Amino acid sequence: MSHQAIIKAERFAQSLNMSIPVFMAPMAGACPPALAIGVARSGGMGACGTLLMSPDAIHQWVAEYRAGTSGPLQLNNWIPDAAPVRDRDNERRVGHFLETFGPEIPAEAADRTGPDFEPQCDAMLAAAPDVISSIMGLYPPDYVTRIKTSGITWFATATTVGEALAAEAAGADVIVAQGMEAGGHRGAFNPEDAETSLVGLFSLVPAIVDAVNVPVIATGGIADARGVAAALMLGASGVQIGTGLLRTPDANITPAWADAIANARPEDTVPTRAFSGRLGRSIRSRYVTAANSSDTPEPAPYPIQRSLTQAMRDEATKANDIDRIQAWSGQSAGLARNASAEQITREVWQGARGLLDTA
Repeated sequence: MSHQAIIKAERFAQSLNMSIPVFMAPMAGACPPALAIGVARSGGMGACGTLLMSPDAIHQWVAEYRAGTSGPLQLNNWIPDAAPVRDRDNERRVGHFLETFGPEIPAEAADRTGPDFEPQCDAMLAAAPDVISSIMGLYPPDYVTRIKTSGITWFATATTVGEALAAEAAGADVIVAQGMEAGGHRGAFNPEDAETSLVGLFSLVPAIVDAVNVPVIATGGIADARGVAAALMLGASGVQIGTGLLRTPDANITPAWADAIANARPEDTVPTRAFSGRLGRSIRSRYVTAANSSDTPEPAPYPIQRSLTQAMRDEATKANDIDRIQAWSGQSAGLARNASAEQITREVWQGARGLLDTA
């Protein structure tokens, strides 16, 4: 069985022009080209989360990546939620609460919007990556057709079996099964489901593998060779690593965030809507603890909460203050290593292969 898992994973990697079946998670805001280049140089696949990027920024990122490696590339975007229902009174209450942790919030902060989705999608297609991936839902059918016509593979993130089946029916070539252990945002198709459908990776992977007829990549709480080997034994064809790469110098995250990851036990991370309005797993900090308590204002919906917290997050990053930084982290954070992305990715696969060879 273990030998068959190795063969299956290596064949899957080869089908995507990779030599090892290890993918970098497309972490929006934490995916500098240097990190993706390091993963690609190991034989894995680099990635970029384009959520916060303009089309020009996407093109610039891809140009820098391709200047550093000829390895394969995944570009990812969020499927937009429905327009949020505004509650101006609650937004003011949230603003007053946030000002106890950071600077005064501009009156227009809640009205800010991010880049437009369709131009971002056009820019991803124009960049001609090996993979375009989705999270928080499914691309519209016409865009799926354009992906396929361009010879690009579509990875669809799913947090439940039902989402995986819907993605396969919509034409997804690969399912990325995201367990609740994952750092950052939960990829649930419906925002409300993110808090109620919390399925762990060890339950999710075999259930999705048994339900669909396309390859499955496991992600969420995988940060070392043991996690990789376990995921492949559960039927995954590859693994995707996020938090496990954030301590590498290539990631260039704030030192306080990197140190918090190094010292985090699984129970030191917590799901919260306090930063963006969408549920995400963060280091348990003073701000997160206060925002999650029952006597503070309910976070505004995404992306209003993200806009409201922008000033606090920016100030915290400059001050290297872990108590207010948006310190996303998965439950296996303590396994993350301070080494190059290339070394980490290569050694994770070599270690997993060794474990499977002797199983």
